[in-house]
Amino acid sequence: MQEMIDIYDRNRQRTGITMPREGAFLSEGQYMLYVLALIESPDGRLLITQRSLDKHWGAGWWEVTGGGVRAGETSLDALRREVPEETGLELGDLEATPVYSYENVDLARGDNYFVDIYHLRLDFTEADVRLVDGEAIDFRLATWDDITALREAGTFLHYERLRQALLADGTLRE
Repeated sequence: MQEMIDIYDRNRQRTGITMPREGAFLSEGQYMLYVLALIESPDGRLLITQRSLDKHWGAGWWEVTGGGVRAGETSLDALRREVPEETGLELGDLEATPVYSYENVDLARGDNYFVDIYHLRLDFTEADVRLVDGEAIDFRLATWDDITALREAGTFLHYERLRQALLADGTLRE
């Protein structure tokens, strides 16, 4: 079944238009919405996953959990769905708000989107993490220095935006 997405306007309001996510080409002023989750363990390390090798974008690269917001979902709904789907960590009725959001406009590719980044401090261990086939092939709990090293090796996605999120919520200091 084709995954459907809501289309948002510049003000992050739903337009009433839905379309299949696969192959969506968004015009100027049209956006889709994504979420990313900085999942912090009790010892202060962040859960990162390695993308499956068959992904069409960023195959084998490291990232944080996240994904597209489906039609009818809120950003928080998508967070509550994506985290268990990709990591096996249950969020239940966890209340959270994004610590950082940004906009991307790529008119040539029709790839316009907003991203909400959440910072979740959860009580879990590595034994609690269960990867889903097709999503990720590995995971680790990493310090920010570990993540910076992966970025310097050219194998970590969204680094600068995640850094901005951690600066915004006071976790990182420059």
